[in-house]
Amino acid sequence: MDLTQSYEAVIKPDVRVGYELRETRNAAAILTATNPGAFAEVLEVLREFQLEAADITEAGGNKSRVARRLDGEFRKRGWREGRHDMTVRSVLRVMPYGPAGERQARIIEKEIFNEGYKVDNVKDRVALDVEWNAKDGNLDRDVAAYRALYDAGIIDAGVIITRSYEPIRSLSVQLGRPGGFATATTTTLEKLEPRLTRGDGGGCPILAVAITDRCYVA
Repeated sequence: MDLTQSYEAVIKPDVRVGYELRETRNAAAILTATNPGAFAEVLEVLREFQLEAADITEAGGNKSRVARRLDGEFRKRGWREGRHDMTVRSVLRVMPYGPAGERQARIIEKEIFNEGYKVDNVKDRVALDVEWNAKDGNLDRDVAAYRALYDAGIIDAGVIITRSYEPIRSLSVQLGRPGGFATATTTTLEKLEPRLTRGDGGGCPILAVAITDRCYVA
């Protein structure tokens, strides 16, 4: 799947300057057209975000400082965590056969509940996850959740905020982080982009936003 560049027209340079952007199916233009209020809040959070030294040097535990701070900003604006579950109900109606004396249809029902994936932030018809330094398998989960939500007609697009590998790795070395963010199996734009180009998101437009060292404030 070819990537698009509608973000160049709809996201102002003062926001784009700190990030690397990728998108499928003109996600930025679609978000601007279908969910202007929610997307304006996404851009506001990105515009105001600054990467701090502690974001690089301190271990994150279950959730990194970057993810906690970004999620906190979205919470202030009314975004909430969500989870997409699915219940499939199948009904087989066995029709009566008159010569055998049958008068009523026989109903056979089966219901299956599938517990779905959590989404970090949901507002209106937009889903957004922050994947700063998690296991790269989280990207599969996020993209699959967006595809399912889109196919179900619940969202119009998804947004993933992650990091750009080399700029953040170089910054971490400069700031003295042990290991220098060198792990190759964590969430980065470089890990996300192949999932986008091979079409893992199906018809769902997805905007990927990668934090770079240009967001860093000493």
